[in-house]
Amino acid sequence: MSGWNGIQAEDDVSDHDMLLFQQLFKQQIGLHLPLSKKALLQSRLGARLHELGLRQLGQYHALIAGEQGAQERQRAIDLITTNETYFFREQGHFDFLVEEFLPQWSSQQHLRVWSAASATGEEAYTLAMLLDRHRTAGSWSVFGSDVSMRVLRFARRALYPLARGQNIPRQYLRRYCLMGTGEYEGHFLVQAELRKQVEFAQRNLTRLDEFDDGLYDLIFLRNVIIYFDCPTKLQVLRDVIARLRPGGYLVVGHSESLHGMDLALEMHSPSIYRKPT
Repeated sequence: MSGWNGIQAEDDVSDHDMLLFQQLFKQQIGLHLPLSKKALLQSRLGARLHELGLRQLGQYHALIAGEQGAQERQRAIDLITTNETYFFREQGHFDFLVEEFLPQWSSQQHLRVWSAASATGEEAYTLAMLLDRHRTAGSWSVFGSDVSMRVLRFARRALYPLARGQNIPRQYLRRYCLMGTGEYEGHFLVQAELRKQVEFAQRNLTRLDEFDDGLYDLIFLRNVIIYFDCPTKLQVLRDVIARLRPGGYLVVGHSESLHGMDLALEMHSPSIYRKPT
């Protein structure tokens, strides 16, 4: 029985194949891919198998698992990771930034903010808009990182469908966004001056010890730890917290909880935590 684009149907994706990819993605990026996600694996990788003339997931795994498969392995990581986001997502976190965090840190000469799972960049540019509005020029910087090179290219381009910006307040839309015309109609571009103050680079959250990025005053780590199993989640959180300045804040997604974890954090409010001084 054939499935979409020539790959086997979900029912034909064996437990063995799932375990192969489960182990590979866990090893490479810490992603926990349970056996119940056969349909996800099929839908995300099916078109790529078709492009390569492959019919079985096992063939594709053999291609990307070895030393010679690094480039295609990154392609598979790009395809399997979830990257849906939009501007001003989970507004309460940005209210906290403006109403509490920035007043508390007003004497800090330079604020460093990290969007640690920035996907296509909407979160990083949202932070940049607010920092530019409430801080003096040159007194802040935003670093956006993701494991997927594909979404980082999208983020650097900063060209978005209008639907992604429907939550941007009108004054920010006018100040920081250029409306597209002609072939770019229905899209907007983040203003060049703002783009210059946001840096994007690839970071694997399970291998942060490979980089020395210094300390941050505020870290957004939203809607990503839910994809890790418990030991990986704890490791990632501890490594991220090590990069948080004492007194700084860590923000996770509203659906994520750090309850019961042995972490050097104090809860400020649900999904917002402070590192003790």
